[in-house]
Amino acid sequence: MKVSRHAKIIELISQNDIETQEELAERLNNAGFKVTQATVSRDIRDLKLTKVSVDGGKQKYVVLRPEEDGMSEKYIRVLKDGYISMDMAQNILVIKTVSGMAMAVAAAIDAMKWKEVVGCIAGDDTIMCAIRSVDETVAVMDKIRKIVSKGN
Repeated sequence: MKVSRHAKIIELISQNDIETQEELAERLNNAGFKVTQATVSRDIRDLKLTKVSVDGGKQKYVVLRPEEDGMSEKYIRVLKDGYISMDMAQNILVIKTVSGMAMAVAAAIDAMKWKEVVGCIAGDDTIMCAIRSVDETVAVMDKIRKIVSKGN
């Protein structure tokens, strides 16, 4: 649950200007994660989030450290924990996940910023990734296989 909650936090702060722990807790609760302010505080510390100024003197949470090649340990763990299988249909990659993990895995794939991936759409246990070409779909599948097979 912590891994998928962390992925959701990263997704929320990348898509919204979230200024307070209370606002983040409210958004997580609305997304189905039952959290307290203390849990959010620990998550912020675990994820190494910090606040930066945005227009008008407001502040928002961002990830503090830059990721090497878009492959932080958190994203790799989310992918490994949620992944079940994948298949391709031309340049569409379909990934099957553990029930309830598709959005977290899709957010992790998006956060990796692979140039081949145009974008992902996630349901409950299925992700559809639009890839630029058939050859690049095969390359992305190889990348995912290497990640999910490490340490197993």
